[in-house]
Amino acid sequence: MITSGQIRAARALLGIDQRALAALVGISLPTVQRMEASDGIVRGNVDTLVKVIEGLREAGIELIGDNAPSTDGGRGVRQIVAEGNAHADL
Repeated sequence: MITSGQIRAARALLGIDQRALAALVGISLPTVQRMEASDGIVRGNVDTLVKVIEGLREAGIELIGDNAPSTDGGRGVRQIVAEGNAHADL
């Protein structure tokens, strides 16, 4: 599972816009826009989600799930979600 906030954060870390992300992972710009406009968890075609995850990984971005350790080391950012946090969708 990935969230719209993770996709936006990944783009920010890479310093790219939605069009560049679409080109990087091989999907259409409207698909990226729909994914990022999702409320929380991104739903969609499994193949498309895999393209996004793998493309970001190849670009140096690891998407970390809830309560999952970051196994590759390196610098990173993880949101600590407190109960009632308005930004719990990252």
